[in-house]
Amino acid sequence: MGKILVKHFSISIDGFGAGLSQSLENPLGIYGTDLHKWAFVTKTFRTMIGESGGTEGVDNGVFHNTFKNVGAVIMGRNMFGPIRGNWKDVEWKGWWGENPPFHVPVFVLTHHERESMEMKGGTTFNFITSGIKSALEEAKKVAQGKDIVIGGGVSTIRQFLEAGYIDEMEISLSPVFLGSGENLFSGIDMRKLGFNKIVRTVGEGATHFVLTRD
Repeated sequence: MGKILVKHFSISIDGFGAGLSQSLENPLGIYGTDLHKWAFVTKTFRTMIGESGGTEGVDNGVFHNTFKNVGAVIMGRNMFGPIRGNWKDVEWKGWWGENPPFHVPVFVLTHHERESMEMKGGTTFNFITSGIKSALEEAKKVAQGKDIVIGGGVSTIRQFLEAGYIDEMEISLSPVFLGSGENLFSGIDMRKLGFNKIVRTVGEGATHFVLTRD
């Protein structure tokens, strides 16, 4: 049976996983893209977006492993797109174009019903209106024993943490301050949740932590 994971979610030194004022122009909020500069320069990322070159060091290995043994992904609606309320624009199919990088079933948490969408490359977006437990149950049905990744954003990860569903978290600490935004760990007692085993790897552009429950 696979694990329920957070895979290399990037946060700032002051703990923020997204900035303020998320929008079409700023998907991760003000200064939010700074969190992922370590990944943008890697060979794996550049290959994924159809470009050549890129670094091949520790950070590249970390980013490459993000896609290994994944059977399903769960994400919040904010991660899927900037649209709020009812799905007025059903043409919106996510930030990633016709061939999203997931290549597995993806379950999007939302309060508003929408038909599933099959995309190129094996990604299917399914929209779940009945909460995180239902999303997890549906993900387990299709994951075929592989890992289920809780993809974000911050609010979604916090909900799964507080419910005790997450087995392991891979966090990439970027050397930047955001100052404000969505804080990943604020008010959550990680020690009480059992995340007492910590492994650290220093990359070229970020420091990577694997947090595992006892």
